[in-house]
Order: sequence, then structure tokens, then C-alpha cells
Amino acid sequence: MKFTGKLFLWIMVLVTAAFIAFGMWMLDSSFNRMLEQERHQASQEIRMFQYFLEVGYRSGEEYGEVYALQKAIDSISINVDRTGSDCIVLDGEGVCYAGQQELEQLKLIVDVDRMMEIRNESSENSYIWQICKGEEGHELASMCISMLGNTPYYLLVSRNIQEIYDTRADTVRQYQIMLLVLLAVAAVCAWVLARYLTRPIRRLGWVTKRIAAGDLTRRSDYRQPDEVGELAASFNLMADRLVEQMREKEREAKRQEDFTAAFAHELKTPLTSIIGYAQMLDTMELNQEDHRTASHYIFTQGKRLEQLSHKLLELVSMEKQDFSVKPIKATAVGENLWTTMRPIWESRQIQGSIRMEQATLWGDIELLLSLLYNLLDNATKAVGEKGQISLEGRRVRDNMPASFLADFQDSLWESGQEGESRKKWYGIRICDNGRGIPQEEIDRITEPFYMVDKSRSRKEGGAGLGMSLCQRILQLHRGNWKMRSTLGEGTQILIRLPMDPPQ
Repeated sequence: MKFTGKLFLWIMVLVTAAFIAFGMWMLDSSFNRMLEQERHQASQEIRMFQYFLEVGYRSGEEYGEVYALQKAIDSISINVDRTGSDCIVLDGEGVCYAGQQELEQLKLIVDVDRMMEIRNESSENSYIWQICKGEEGHELASMCISMLGNTPYYLLVSRNIQEIYDTRADTVRQYQIMLLVLLAVAAVCAWVLARYLTRPIRRLGWVTKRIAAGDLTRRSDYRQPDEVGELAASFNLMADRLVEQMREKEREAKRQEDFTAAFAHELKTPLTSIIGYAQMLDTMELNQEDHRTASHYIFTQGKRLEQLSHKLLELVSMEKQDFSVKPIKATAVGENLWTTMRPIWESRQIQGSIRMEQATLWGDIELLLSLLYNLLDNATKAVGEKGQISLEGRRVRDNMPASFLADFQDSLWESGQEGESRKKWYGIRICDNGRGIPQEEIDRITEPFYMVDKSRSRKEGGAGLGMSLCQRILQLHRGNWKMRSTLGEGTQILIRLPMDPPQ
């Protein structure tokens, strides 16, 4: 059963139970009030008959007991016809002195002897009563005892109370009809209410089906501040995250596909050269110069494949290896870079400078050196001979040089986490006056095997994996970077590394 049906059913069960309980209480209360009125009236009547009986007896007592009793019975008979009740007088032996016919009819439905026994066991002035059902309906029989002279006499008064039972039956029938009408109206109202309350849930179910069918833009539009609204908001958040994860998986699959295609393409060119020149050496008679040229090509393309495999293994291993964080002296990084790069720059007549302000960084010094070496190596290839390259590292603070501070102001960087702008940063700026990079190419240089100038990069031994390695190293060190470049003027790379130890 659907939730709407369950809600409707429960509402109807509760409403029906409430109506029935209220109706039973109301009918029972009304009947008890009427019955209590009849009992009160019967009590007044028997008291009245008892009074007439005792007064009549005393008024004729001087003429003898028989005369006095007959006079007392006559005084009662005068009022019996007026009240409509039956009055019976019995002595202790059960002999009837008045209302013999009524007594015979009453004995058919009432155990008179038992009532006399109960009356004897009761207190002196108490009244007892009993309700019984006969051919003419329900009768209310009341009994009391009076002492006439020295003899006790029982006064039994019977009155028909069938009218209150008929009234109750009529009221029950009327309430049953009213209950059916009320339940019909309540059913319509309950169904409308159930449909209204479950409408957001049905809408959410429809949105779920649309998303399952492939329409990933569908979201719940229910915005009320209630439990269903919270459910809809949680569902929308879940859907957004699932869609984002799906898209990330698609992008990852696309990157892997592109990586595989690019890797196959990168392998094709050197392998073709190696196979071609090897076939020449195997099948053709070459002079010494051609033989040397073919061997050189095989050697250089083999070295390129070796470098490509090393870079690829480094990228893959970096994704799997455990990253250990240790304190790193920035000046030690600068000295190591200068020792490595100075011979290369001097051989190409490049004006290079490396200045690293003293600070403590956190991470892996080998990976950090690989990051900066890759960037300096790219700058070296971009400037050619007699170019200019500079690397400058400083703690980011207010009293640093204005030109450096302007590049590393927090407002110019996107904050990935709350409170990131309050971190202590170490800024590294690498500048060169080389060829530059087209603006539309900057966002793609971190893609594996992507090269801005493919012919020049391959000639210089590039594999297209260096910037991918740099980006991954930055992610491991909780850093970020920006790149600015102008064709024909040069490139500037800005790196921020947190100085706070990882939590």
C-alpha cells in the first residue's frame, strides 16, 4: 500500500474510533441521566405511597388493625391511578393485601421473594430497586418496608420505563445515520489531506525517477521549513554530489582515455624511428657516416623512450606512495637548485638567479626539488641562450617588497577552504623572458603528454609529463599556483606553499 493510502487509512481509523468513542460516551451519559431521573421519580413515588400508607393506618388504628390496614390501602389506591404506577402491599409472609393482579404479573419478571430478602438485609430506612424486562418492556421495581403497628409490611412499587429505552434506541439509530454521513465527509477530507501532505513526497519520487532516467538537472522545488523540506534539501544536496561525482568520474575516464591515446601516440614516433633505422642497418649496406647517423637516431629515440618511462613511473608511483611530511629549510632548497642549475645556465650563457629567504616549509624535500627543477628546466628551454631566469622565495607578509606582495595578496587567490586566507604562506616567483605561452594553452599544460610546441619539446627531450608531476606535487604539499604568460615576452609562475604544519 502506498503512503497516501496508509495515511488515509490511519486518519479514517482514528476519526472513526474518535466518533464511536464520543458517541458511546454521549449516548451512555444521556441514558444514565434519564435512568437516574426515573429512579429519582420512583423514589419520590414510593416515599409518597409509604407516607399515605402510614398516615392512613394511624388514622384508623383506633378502630382495629384490620380496619386501619384497609383504610391505609384505600388511601394509596386513590393516588395509584393518578401516578400510573402499580402499588403492591405484602406482609412478612408474602401475603398480598393490595395489587394482587399486578403482583402476579410482576412475579413473571421479578423475583419478589429475593427482593424481600435483600430488603431485610438492608438498613432500616433504605430503598431497593431492580430493573427487569417483561412483555410490556422494562420495569423499574422499588421496595421499602413500613411498620404498621407491630407488623412489618412491604411496599412494592412498579413503573414502566420502556420509554427511555425506546428513546435510547432512536438516538442510536439517528447517531448511526449521522456517523455514516460524518465518516463520508471525513473520508473526502482525509483523502484530500493525505494527497496534500504526500504531494511533496510524490513530487520527490517523480524527480528521483527523472534523475534515474538520465535527466540529471531535476531537483526538488519544495522549500518549506518542515521535515519533508529537510528531506528535499538533503535529497538535492545528495543529487548534486552524486552528479558531481559522476561528472568527475566521466572526466577521469576521459583523462585516462586521453592519457592512453597520448601515451600510444608518444610511443609511436620514437618506435617508428627506431624500427626504421634498425631496418636500414639490418638490410642495407651503409657507409660509415650513414651508419653513425642511424645509430645516433636509434640512441636518441631510445633515450627519449627511457625518459618517458621514467617520468611515467614517477607520476604513477607518486599516486601510490605514502607521503611523509618533514620540516624543510627553504635556504637548503635554494642552494641545491643553484648547484644543479648553475652549470646548465653557464653553458647556455643564461643570466640566472635563485634567492630563497629563510623559512621552514613542510613536506618532502626531494619532491619539492623535483617541482622547482621541472619549472626551471622548462624556463631554461623556453629562453634559449642568453636569456634571463629568476627564482625568488619569500615569506608572505605586509612588510615585503610591494611588487612581490601584490602578486601574493590573498584577494588575488581563490580560497579553497574556510580560513585559508589566514594561513602563513611562503611565496615563490619564477620569471623568464622566453617565448611565452598562448593564453588559451595555459589551462591545458598540466594535462599528461600535452606540449605547447611539440616539435621543439621532442627535440629537447621533453615527454609532456613535467607539469602534471608539478601539479601533483603541489597538491601533496597543500599548495597552489598561478601562471601568467605573454607570447614573445616571457612567463611568470607564482607558487604558494603553507608554512603551517599539517594537522
